[in-house]
Amino acid sequence: MQPSAKVFVAGHRGLVGSAITRALRAQGHTAILTRPRSELDLLDGAAVARFFAAERPEYVILAAAKVGGIHANNTYPAEFIHENLLIQTHVIDAAYRHGCEKLLFLGSSCIYPKLAPQPISEDSLLTGPLEPTNSAYALAKIAGVEMCRAYQRQYGFSCVCLMPTNLYGPGDNFDPHNSHVLPALIRKFHEAKQNGSPAVTIWGTGTPRREFLYVDDLAAAAIFLLQQHLSDPLINVGCGSDLTIRELAELIQEIVGYRGELQFDASKPDGTPRKLLDVGRITRLGWQPRVGLREGIARTYAWYLEHTA
Repeated sequence: MQPSAKVFVAGHRGLVGSAITRALRAQGHTAILTRPRSELDLLDGAAVARFFAAERPEYVILAAAKVGGIHANNTYPAEFIHENLLIQTHVIDAAYRHGCEKLLFLGSSCIYPKLAPQPISEDSLLTGPLEPTNSAYALAKIAGVEMCRAYQRQYGFSCVCLMPTNLYGPGDNFDPHNSHVLPALIRKFHEAKQNGSPAVTIWGTGTPRREFLYVDDLAAAAIFLLQQHLSDPLINVGCGSDLTIRELAELIQEIVGYRGELQFDASKPDGTPRKLLDVGRITRLGWQPRVGLREGIARTYAWYLEHTA
């Protein structure tokens, strides 16, 4: 992938898209195509086709998606499946039809069965029931993987389906109602510290285990994978280790400097008991993450203080 190649980053304002755009610029790429939703609505298939016909990007990074945490996924399943199916169908098809050299599709580890053997390998896809709270979103992402596989098999269209673990970092969504667990906890602890609250309540029992990857590491993995040829496009990206939600909360509490108590609301859903990815495939290709969890949370909290608090 030459620095002069046209690279379209769909979803460049989101957590992943903004990190990939930063990484591309840092590596000297000079022809990065971006469009805000006001200029290109990816839900509009005709508009997507016109954009690809005019711009002819050589590489496409599909980081645009409707995303959210357990609450948002459980409350708005119709919107999650409808919008994600439209976005990925329009972009993948247009990329193929207008001569794109390679497409990278961003998925999520929630595509795997709720009770998949740990750590979860790529072979676990479609081997068991999904986690019910986010099955609509997961099914949309599974459809994206299968679409990429089908286009690669039938048309020879080169794709990478990158399945990241839980991501966090600068540019994250800290909204209390639809953010993911790590940024939500950062905000909760910060506001509790500011308000002098005696306790912070956390959804669930605190026992589920989760793996977290700093988003700039994910961006580095995405660019690395665009330069690999994969016979099967599906590949996991993570750090290979996890911790409980309670341990995560205690770590964030320490970094934020909140001294109150933790309370766990067991009446709220826990979600999948464990989601640790098998990252052997990408490790064998020669890629490793660089930012540890403590350092990554500290960087993310610093960004939050500067831009949000």
